Amino acid sequence: MGTEHSKNKEQRSMVFLRKGPKLPAWEDALLAGREPKSLLKRGLRYVSLSLIMKGMTSTPDFLWGLHEVQKLNLSRNQLVVIPPSLGKLDRLVVLNLGGNCLKCLPKEIGLLRNLKVLFVNMNCLKEVPAELSLCRKLEVLSLSHNCISQLPLSFTDLTSLRKLNLSNNRFVQIPLCIFALRSLDFLHLGSNKLENIAESIQYLVNLQIFIVENNNIRSLPRSLCYVSTLELLNVDYNAIQTLPDDLYLLRRLRRIAWNPMDKGLHIAHNPLSRPLPEVVEGGLDVLFNYLRDKKEHN
Repeated sequence: MGTEHSKNKEQRSMVFLRKGPKLPAWEDALLAGREPKSLLKRGLRYVSLSLIMKGMTSTPDFLWGLHEVQKLNLSRNQLVVIPPSLGKLDRLVVLNLGGNCLKCLPKEIGLLRNLKVLFVNMNCLKEVPAELSLCRKLEVLSLSHNCISQLPLSFTDLTSLRKLNLSNNRFVQIPLCIFALRSLDFLHLGSNKLENIAESIQYLVNLQIFIVENNNIRSLPRSLCYVSTLELLNVDYNAIQTLPDDLYLLRRLRRIAWNPMDKGLHIAHNPLSRPLPEVVEGGLDVLFNYLRDKKEHN
């Protein structure tokens, strides 16, 4: 009887594949005679689906019928387009599209009103749809390693955003909309083409980690010294010659840091004017005392 039950179950599964048109070879391999829902994993927090490194050049049609999925990982494939059908997965909380060949995102991404985490790093994006700002619950956004040079002004609506990675893009200046994101505690703009940091940086009152290494920044604005929450400030590999006298106000910077992972002030590989190079070698306390004394005598 157990054998008959197994045969019937197998026959029912195979019927699923006979009903529709013939599937692409890779999609057929994914399902292997199973119903799409069998690919879902039900964890303690999320119903998830992972299709990492499957060699996909397009998204499988069955994906858009899996309305239960909350965590979807399509990273490290060869996807060129994400269709408008993405908007059907309105329960998504985490979406990973990193490491593909995407040139754009569908405007329907704005329908993902429960989305909190979005990775679209390592793609070919030149712009970001304004509709993404409709994802008001978004807390983490990575757009690193793309070809983006500006952001929509509507990004000011992403008031829940805490972590934003825009490194390795083509920004010449920090987009104005970023200064409205008062919840930001992490901002990475390393390896862009920045020439300055706007005075408006002072409005990011919760910023703890600020990385702008490997740009063309010539000086730091005085207003940066009033972001008292900063614990890591990385300005390595820029064109900085002088430092603002009020830099000592950043009391949460604990040391001159050399390891990229360490908190503190990263200021290596800048053409600092003398005697700053020697002062920096003495450590952060020596540097802060020097700047404080300099201010008092001016």
